[in-house]
Amino acid sequence: MTQAIHYPEDAGQSPHTALLGSEFVSFDAATQTATMRFAVKREMCTWRGGVQGGLVAGYLDDVMGYAYVAATGGEMAPLNLDISMSLIRLIPEGATIIGKGRVVKAGQRVLFLEGELLAEDGTIYARSTSTAIPTPRPTPEVTGLER
Repeated sequence: MTQAIHYPEDAGQSPHTALLGSEFVSFDAATQTATMRFAVKREMCTWRGGVQGGLVAGYLDDVMGYAYVAATGGEMAPLNLDISMSLIRLIPEGATIIGKGRVVKAGQRVLFLEGELLAEDGTIYARSTSTAIPTPRPTPEVTGLER
C-alpha cells in the first residue's frame, strides 16, 4: 500500500477500509483526483454474483472522500449530505475495481464531489456525485472509538 503525507496513517486499520478492500493508489493535485483500488469480496455480493447496490455506494463514498482528504493534506474529511449514483453494470465478485474520486468544488461550507468505478480495462461500473460539508478529519482518539 502506497503511503504519502496526505494519506491518513490509520486508514489501513479502519474497519470500513478493510471491509471494502481499499487500497490508496495516488492523488493528482492538479485535477484534485484520487485513485483507489478495491478488491471485491464475496461478503459484498448478492446471489446474482455482483456487489449489492447500496454497497456500491460505499466504494464511491470512499473514493470521493479520499479525494477531499488528500486535497486538504489529511486535515479535513467530507460529511455527506447526499449521494446520487448511477449503477451502470454489475460489479462481479472477485473483481478488482479502480475508483476515481474528484473534488469538483470545495468551499468553506459546502463541497461538491464526484466519483466513478471502473474495471481494470476501463469499463465503467458506476458513477456518483455528492454534496457534503467540510469537517475536521476524525481520528479514533478524537472520536473516542480507539480500541
